[in-house]
Amino acid sequence: MTKILVIEDEESVRCNIIELLEEEDFEVIAAENGELGVIRAKNEVPDLILCDVMMPQLDGYAVLAELREDLSTGTIPFIFLTARSSRQDWRQGMELGADDYLIKPFTREELLVAIATRLKKSRTIQQRYGKELEILQQQCDRLLNFDETTGLPNLRQLRSYLHQRISNHPPQMETSEQVVVVSIEIDRWKRIEQNLGSLKVQPLIKAIAERLREASDPKDLLAHITKNTFVLIPRGLDSVESVVVKTQTLRDGLSRPFLVEGQEIAIATSIGICFYPKDGADSDALLENAKRAKDYAKRNGGNQYQFYRPEPIVADRRRLNLESSLYYALERSEFQVYYQPQVDLISGQIIGAEALVRWQHPEWGLVSPADFIPLAEETGCIIPLGEWVLLTACRQAKAWANLGFPLLKMGVNLSIRQLNQIDLIERLVAILHQTELDPQWLELELTESMVVHNVEETIRRLQEIRSLGIQISIDDFGTGYSSLGYLNKLPLDTLKIDRCFIDGIDQNHKNAALTQAIIQMADSLKLKTVAEGVETLAELTFLCQSNCHAMQGYFFSKPLKSDDFQQLLVGKKQLPIPG
Repeated sequence: MTKILVIEDEESVRCNIIELLEEEDFEVIAAENGELGVIRAKNEVPDLILCDVMMPQLDGYAVLAELREDLSTGTIPFIFLTARSSRQDWRQGMELGADDYLIKPFTREELLVAIATRLKKSRTIQQRYGKELEILQQQCDRLLNFDETTGLPNLRQLRSYLHQRISNHPPQMETSEQVVVVSIEIDRWKRIEQNLGSLKVQPLIKAIAERLREASDPKDLLAHITKNTFVLIPRGLDSVESVVVKTQTLRDGLSRPFLVEGQEIAIATSIGICFYPKDGADSDALLENAKRAKDYAKRNGGNQYQFYRPEPIVADRRRLNLESSLYYALERSEFQVYYQPQVDLISGQIIGAEALVRWQHPEWGLVSPADFIPLAEETGCIIPLGEWVLLTACRQAKAWANLGFPLLKMGVNLSIRQLNQIDLIERLVAILHQTELDPQWLELELTESMVVHNVEETIRRLQEIRSLGIQISIDDFGTGYSSLGYLNKLPLDTLKIDRCFIDGIDQNHKNAALTQAIIQMADSLKLKTVAEGVETLAELTFLCQSNCHAMQGYFFSKPLKSDDFQQLLVGKKQLPIPG
């Protein structure tokens, strides 16, 4: 049902319009003044807005100006209702982005025709944007999931496919077909690159990919991981012997010399093989163990294949010590929160910060988050730790606001364990109440892999969070398993583009095309984009030219302690935006 917001301070006029619209089967929501109208528009996002011009405190022009600046309400059809009909009044409203004017008193037919015209135009625009978005999604899916040189699936697509294969072959399932991972690396690749030069390497990579395709079955998945590394997930193999035959076929296909621009090139390969579930219970473990088997083949001279053999398990004493220390680190105040600035790419001003936890161990010094965060997830310590980080970051954001600094959006990472807590909403409300932080200045960051499993339940949880006024972003976007199709279903505000796409973006054409497509797609979905890991002026320039909204990275500042971050605010440090 079409939802229409009526903003009118005269009760009799407002009631007449509501009655008329409800008779036409519209869903009607109303506001008796401009301030309430803005709030209802942002919270409920109607399909069309009817707004009186002359209202006390916040008039219709101010309402329109504020709504047009908000991504969620910026394109809603907006019709002014006014008794003023001068050319200047009309010009003022149209310059602010009004779609139509109705002069009071107007007839029922005039109102319904104006509404029908604007809704029809809005649907036409949405259909056009929908088609453009679909094309952008296809482009992004292609760039995210396939290698530009060979057209083969890349690591992201490989992990997704292997994850699905494993899901369809649980260990208890009785089946003769083996789930096998075959990792293939071209030996002495650096020497080949040096001898050929960068221009001739590309045709060779394409030729190698084509030979591997010819030696594979159409049902197999062949992926291109790095320049000289491929992975094959064969289908229809039911024994170790059949895997050996397949591997030998691959080696035979690559053993014939390649002809690249009149030059013959012979290559050798190292191949590693592992099996599910014997050699790994998930896709990451299987890919890692196939790589280990391949590396073992290389260490033994190369030009051979090896099956994965687990090395003797050696107790990791440091890991055990970390786990023991982790339980007491929070109560001993060993954790610290650092803040990395997020900077607007139009004004150059700091507009937010990402809160990042650090562990200062009394004996080992600064412990890498890569070491203790997975351990905290595994042991469940991430729940109290994550809640402490959230409380600390909200308290700090409020403290900076109380000191008179511009309000900053505080980004805090949310773990999968926290997201799945039954009482998560109550905990969030309690923290916001305790710190007195307005929820609109808190943004919870989730990784892409967190939201792609059980999407319907995730959508429900995120909608609950967003109903509090808290914003939601997807962190490390582009590195997860999923298609992009779920994005328009999730209640999101921001996409954070992973640093792996930003690194050297001015020279990497694929990453450049991918980043531009993500930014365009986000704009179509009315999402902000934040580029992570920006380290050079060339990267910054590219992002500004591509209309990315914001950045964070060492080019502006590394993560800082709260006192050091405050000094940036005191000094009003700005990012020099390239002209």
